Amino acid sequence: MSVPYEQTGRRNQKTRTREALVAATRTLLEAGGMPTVEEAAAAAAISRTTAYRYFPNQRALLAAVHPEIDEISLLTEPAPTDPFQRLELVMRECVRITTEWEPELRTSLRLSLEPDPTAPTPLRRGRAIDWIEQALTPLRDTHPHLDIRRLAIDIRSATGIESYIWLTDVARLPASESIETLCRTAQAILAYALAAPHPRDTDH
Repeated sequence: MSVPYEQTGRRNQKTRTREALVAATRTLLEAGGMPTVEEAAAAAAISRTTAYRYFPNQRALLAAVHPEIDEISLLTEPAPTDPFQRLELVMRECVRITTEWEPELRTSLRLSLEPDPTAPTPLRRGRAIDWIEQALTPLRDTHPHLDIRRLAIDIRSATGIESYIWLTDVARLPASESIETLCRTAQAILAYALAAPHPRDTDH
């Protein structure tokens, strides 16, 4: 098994170098950029070759700043079995991430709206859909007719950074009220999906 570069020899110095790269990345993100490894290295006054020893690509760099990028689930064990409770826990964590990462997510959203956007940035790869879908997994047993993936997409479409920006910038709601609106919206979409008649229920 390979050992991470920073865990071999001169660990204190390597820890400081890693921390400098992460700090530079945070500063660049807060300034409205989506830094590459090379840009973070330049901002930290560290050589590109050295920076790549710590972070082989942009995703690894951003994951060091925001480790949630690589999380499979936002639920901690033991997790509740009730889908409403599970969704509430996940949404609370999602909105925490949205508010904590707001400058970075605004930048990522802006980049995605450019006339000729490149591949999605590491902050906009649909991971929230996966988190919500994972929260809704008990419905596969209790409501097998539901398309859980589509339901997760529906919830994400109304509760992400786009909705948060509209609530705060256009509707002029305080951040606290915007957060509550997003969480209530998620619960309402789930309630509607569970109450909607299944096609078999209307067959005669």
